[in-house]
Amino acid sequence: MRHPGLGGQVRVVFFGTADFACPSLEVLAEDPAIDLRAVVTQPDRARGRDLRLQPTPVKACAGAWPISVLQPERCRHEAFLRELSALDPELIVVAAYGQILPPALLSMPRHGCLNVHASLLPRHRGASPIQAALLHGDPETGVTLMRMDAGLDTGDIVAVERTPVGSEDNAQTLHDRLAAVGAAVLKRAWPEYIAGRLTPRPQPAEGITYAPRITREDGRLDWQRPAQELWNRVRALTPWPGTFTEVGVAGGRRLIKIWRAMPESAAGGEPGEILALGREGLLVACGQGALRLLEIQREGGRRLAAADFLAGFPLRVGERLG
Repeated sequence: MRHPGLGGQVRVVFFGTADFACPSLEVLAEDPAIDLRAVVTQPDRARGRDLRLQPTPVKACAGAWPISVLQPERCRHEAFLRELSALDPELIVVAAYGQILPPALLSMPRHGCLNVHASLLPRHRGASPIQAALLHGDPETGVTLMRMDAGLDTGDIVAVERTPVGSEDNAQTLHDRLAAVGAAVLKRAWPEYIAGRLTPRPQPAEGITYAPRITREDGRLDWQRPAQELWNRVRALTPWPGTFTEVGVAGGRRLIKIWRAMPESAAGGEPGEILALGREGLLVACGQGALRLLEIQREGGRRLAAADFLAGFPLRVGERLG
């Protein structure tokens, strides 16, 4: 089976680790015009309370097909590069792999390496483009299929697909949608690219931003900031690492996690001060406006609607969070 304009099956190796990569892997594995030689993913890691070794999401997905799975500790190691070269790939496809590919690897396939990147490059180059789109309040984002070079997401653009960012989106919903968009872009564009009907174009020199790796401390809410900015942060860091604040209790302070919120234009009160309590949530003053907390979780507790949370964790108007 071959695509129009292609001379037969194309030898491909896929690099991916995270959930985001699974739909793209499925596109390649199910395409009869592709000879998928191997899947490369990160090594199994110890996770959970019992620290058992767990396969990566991509390794788990790859089990649906008779595909060789390679898990080098570092993709730049000479032994792995020799193993990869022996597979003789004509094209390498990368999605959420988690390591920088060395020049020796990038130059190995004659059609180069294509990366499925979850932003509209050159905006949000780097490790966390999905969270960055929400943090910055972008009205739209998308997926860029890029021919990789030695830089950090600096390669030429092969194809782009856009999607709006809705007010109800968080990092999980946007991740899932972009994973599907990325797979669709890959399915549509790779045959055209191989056949020479899609010419990669350089990224614009303007509009470059970077999205650094997210840490747990990024989830701490600074009530001095505007409510709109804090709302974006809640959405961007849900479900991981989550946003949080602290409240005074007998014997010290306790952390509470914010799952869902909404900005409001309410004025008055010092940043972090609780302005109102009720079935509609906790209204908390910010540096500008106020943030209504709608779903909350106390440390060691369950995720609850605001009214249910307050029934077991009484707070008072005038108390300060932070």
